[in-house]
Amino acid sequence: MTSAPPAPRKRFGQHFLHDPMVLSRIVAAIAPRTDDHLVEIGPGLGALTLPLLQEAGRVEAVELDRDVIPHLRERCAGSGELIIHQADALSFDFQSLALQGSLRLVGNLPYNVATPLLFHLLDQLHPVDSLNPPLVRDMHFMLQREVVERLAAHPGGGSYGRLSVMVQYRCSVERLFTVAAGCFRPPPRVESAVVRLRPHAIPPVVVADHHSFALLVRQVFSQRRKTVRNTLRDLLAETAIREAGVDPGARPEVLSIAQFARLAEALPQAQARSSNEVV
Repeated sequence: MTSAPPAPRKRFGQHFLHDPMVLSRIVAAIAPRTDDHLVEIGPGLGALTLPLLQEAGRVEAVELDRDVIPHLRERCAGSGELIIHQADALSFDFQSLALQGSLRLVGNLPYNVATPLLFHLLDQLHPVDSLNPPLVRDMHFMLQREVVERLAAHPGGGSYGRLSVMVQYRCSVERLFTVAAGCFRPPPRVESAVVRLRPHAIPPVVVADHHSFALLVRQVFSQRRKTVRNTLRDLLAETAIREAGVDPGARPEVLSIAQFARLAEALPQAQARSSNEVV
């Protein structure tokens, strides 16, 4: 027998889920099968890992905290094949796991790294400049409720922003259900929610230069209370913004993904005109 499980660590953003009803709902939403390539991020003490193993027979896990790993192994012993990678998910090479087939990612993500981790996963597993299909089939994550609202937000709402645009460009987003703070140990100060992300086989809009698209979205939302005319002053003339079908006086939170794509398409044309004028 191992020693008593370690207490959740604040520096790792750990809040261990313990509510059996919530765990059952998550497993039902995932609906694991024996031929799935399941990868759990941040399994902690294995509350979700165990039922996933019992359903699928095999789970790979990426866990940063080496002290919880003995308890994770003990809890899951005899329930299936558990492969543990002791590593930081923010720098882990998920592509190496996808060599064995498309991944199904799950996890109760630490709230303090959730957004950069989402971008890391999408960049690795769904490169938009690749002709190959996505390396991940779907993702089921527990996140802070406000983050899930931002992921699923539509133009015109206060939650709509850079995260909404960049993730929805890559994935369909389905908010599944909320989870009360009391379902965790220790209880976080915020509500949580479970979200399902499914990468698009084909992006919903055509973007010729993905780097320009990402830079433009970041630039526009860096000053979200200003108009598009002002935030893009150094990149696009007002006439170019109008030609892209966008009102220069609009604020970024009302623009659709298609409008961002058209603005990004106008960037190289504007830069080419500027170069010709200089010459």
